[in-house]
Amino acid sequence: MIRRGLAVILSSPSGAGKSTMARRLMAWDQTLRFSISATTRPPRPGEVEGRHYYFRTREQFGKMVLDGEMLEHAEVFGNHYGSPFAPVAEALDAGRDVIFDIDWQGGQQIRNSRLGGDVVSIFILPPSIAELERRLRARGQDADDVIAGRMAKSEAEISHWAEYDYVLVNDDADACEARLQTILTAERLRRDRQPWLTDHVRSLNVEFRERMP
Repeated sequence: MIRRGLAVILSSPSGAGKSTMARRLMAWDQTLRFSISATTRPPRPGEVEGRHYYFRTREQFGKMVLDGEMLEHAEVFGNHYGSPFAPVAEALDAGRDVIFDIDWQGGQQIRNSRLGGDVVSIFILPPSIAELERRLRARGQDADDVIAGRMAKSEAEISHWAEYDYVLVNDDADACEARLQTILTAERLRRDRQPWLTDHVRSLNVEFRERMP
């Protein structure tokens, strides 16, 4: 009984936990997969085509955009990134769920795409701005000016919270993960995501008629 897959969008300001929650969800259900992005930046050591990214030239990437082959795309620090349509559509048709770890702009593009009816969008909020900054500093990855830039961008990111189907406050990682699991379980059971139900109800009606004297 194959159901249609979900396009699960996770968004949050940097440091609120969307990447961590995505990894936790994939550990909880190993059928979940990240959407693999296309990019114009060169591969880094150890990165594999089709596993980490689809590496494309600027010309190839631009043609994919013009041909409508991208669900969403953006330019980040001089390189282009985007989510190719075909692999995601193939996964959803086969009943597999795909996770997108993207910002509100990418989420908006996917919701407005041909796969918009398959989207479940979830925004993750921090418990406070002070805690958001503490988490960014605790990662130990960024200089002070980079952290300041991320914090400045966070206000704009958070302003789009009401565009999402679900909004969670990540005040406790285990509790947030449990709520995400509940959301996915419920969305998978929606009537319109289980096309086999129509045939099942028809078979029940046939049984009713056969039992009539």
